[in-house]
Amino acid sequence: MYKYKDVDLNYVDTAVKKADTLVFLHGWGQNIEMMLPIASPFKSHYRVIIVDLPGHGKSTEPKSIWDLSEFANCLHELLTSLKVKEPILIGHSFGGKISLLYASKYPTKKLVLLASPYKASTKEVSKKVMFYRKLKKIPGLKNIANLLKKRVGSTDYRNATPIMRDILVKHVNTDLQEDAKKITCPTLLIWGTLDKAAPYEDAKELEHLIPNCGLVTYEGRTHYAYLEDKQKTINILDVFFKSKE
Repeated sequence: MYKYKDVDLNYVDTAVKKADTLVFLHGWGQNIEMMLPIASPFKSHYRVIIVDLPGHGKSTEPKSIWDLSEFANCLHELLTSLKVKEPILIGHSFGGKISLLYASKYPTKKLVLLASPYKASTKEVSKKVMFYRKLKKIPGLKNIANLLKKRVGSTDYRNATPIMRDILVKHVNTDLQEDAKKITCPTLLIWGTLDKAAPYEDAKELEHLIPNCGLVTYEGRTHYAYLEDKQKTINILDVFFKSKE
């Protein structure tokens, strides 16, 4: 655990101090386990850090209503304590929004945004039940779908504490379009064309907002495209992490 102000932050760290450091951030109402399917394959060649965001998983929730900058600052303090100077950030949805803001403020080697909202919106709270049904149909992921359904559901908006609900409202009403323009590191977007929480049209706009950015389109996939085509995602990430540009 890492102590940041009034929050106990849970994280896992392979502590393999070679090559680059990959930092994975999950979406709203989720936890570390949501990123394991795409993070685990890289543990032998990278230092891999996965974080339970404040108020999620085993991390405690803030005592006040945090804005996105506080989440980004919290992450920066954690990485500084772990002697990570230029992380490669991989964030899904809410975790991607934090990653986007982080990369606009702090040195970042590369950035991967998995269906990350960046406009003021009220569509971040997704329909988890539909997702779990889809996840169970993916070979090899049925067990993790059942596990996540039990462990993740408690942090959905409808079951969240008043503080976390207020934080969610603040988050979905925060616009990061100007922040996106400040990002200088190589950036990769992975997005499904059927995403309703973060519309695909937004992805095409974001590609033009971030100076050094590319978009990978997953046809017929949803807000959880990165898991629906898990092996494809792993392969794409592998190429992106190894690329020199």
